[in-house]
Amino acid sequence: MNPLALVMRARGHEVQGSDRSFDRGENAAVEASLRRAGIVIAPQDGTAVTPEIDRFVFSAAVEADTPEMRAARALGIERVARPALLAEIVNDGRPGVAVAGTSGKSTITGMLAWIMRDAGAGATVIGGAALVGEGSGGCFAAGSADGPVIAEACESDGTLVGYRAAIGVVHNISRDHDEIDALRLQFAAFADYSERVLINVGCPEAAALARSRKALTYGTVADADAVLTVIARGPDRAVGTLRLAGREIALDVPQPGVHNLENAAAAALVAIELGVPPTVVASALSRFPGVARRFEVVGITSNGIRVVDDYAHNAEKLRAAITTAQTGSSRVVALFQPHGFGPARFLRPELRELLPRVLRAQDRFAYLEVFYAGGTVTKDVSSRMLADDLGPNVHCGYAPDHAAAVEWIRGEARAGDTVLVMGARDPSLPRLTRAVLDALDSIPLAH
Repeated sequence: MNPLALVMRARGHEVQGSDRSFDRGENAAVEASLRRAGIVIAPQDGTAVTPEIDRFVFSAAVEADTPEMRAARALGIERVARPALLAEIVNDGRPGVAVAGTSGKSTITGMLAWIMRDAGAGATVIGGAALVGEGSGGCFAAGSADGPVIAEACESDGTLVGYRAAIGVVHNISRDHDEIDALRLQFAAFADYSERVLINVGCPEAAALARSRKALTYGTVADADAVLTVIARGPDRAVGTLRLAGREIALDVPQPGVHNLENAAAAALVAIELGVPPTVVASALSRFPGVARRFEVVGITSNGIRVVDDYAHNAEKLRAAITTAQTGSSRVVALFQPHGFGPARFLRPELRELLPRVLRAQDRFAYLEVFYAGGTVTKDVSSRMLADDLGPNVHCGYAPDHAAAVEWIRGEARAGDTVLVMGARDPSLPRLTRAVLDALDSIPLAH
């Protein structure tokens, strides 16, 4: 919502909005950036919703009975879901690019923002996560009126079918937000409605789409149009090559993990489709600062403990984050906070199967209690229950709150470990990660 509001303001519209976290005094940096752009911030009590408003844009992450939603309905104001407005912007782009996939799309969008800026391409970019060092609350670049529009297209509420992108990307498809059968239908429609579609055939579900459609394919498989070869996956950088039409493009990105090479391959191909020279693409990616909370190394303690903040919140993202942390680290101490009671219920069977398979005997793992953002939800699952699911073969702890999480990590971490803090939606998770860093750096370890 934050970058979308900034785009509409940059295009000359009067914009106002609210966020319950602002009302609680949280996310002050995001609120300040919106105010600086000339966006009016109102309390989330419905009083600012007046007949003068032309369109009421809402997020599916907020309940349908908030005071503002009720006021908009009562006044008969046109209500537009966030993805529908985003699709409008992409569909009117010159050209419009939509980056889709259940994992990696925020990083791909961030990489494209970085590449296009480096190339001076004048692109408008709308993404879900800011670049490291460039604030918080989303990725936004205000491009020229005739420049391309690049946006992160999310499948979470079934609205991928609304895109008519000149270039669509299907990076991967895995169970997240919905069951796989429903996701297949949604991504298939997205691919059909894209004028040109790029598909990662390294993902079996995405590859199934490519088999019946004319697509530019990429991935770590020999028959892809653009073959990604992994040379090194970490521990500090990921290195590989992308071979396209007989030409080899070096990929050397400052973020570890095979998944980041796949992200870089997708970003490189989109940029090349938009006319950026491959040499410019490779140079920009080699200096990419990373995306906030996507395996973001917040510091290394005097004990040599690497502390990492990551947005991982579904099974595939947890697998990627944990296995990347294990690269070059003999021991990982991981903490995960489910991002809501509904997601915790949805993910429970996958987490029960995944974690014992991914975690090594020497690794340590704990659940932080489920994040509650407010509103009316059914609280019939808890992180204690998820921890109990894992049984005796996984060293699994439980932390009822952030203070307990810091204490658990401090009791488990040893010199040379990688400490990984994972979770989505909770705006205080970056502060928790930095509190962990401070605690480990200031207190001698007994191990």
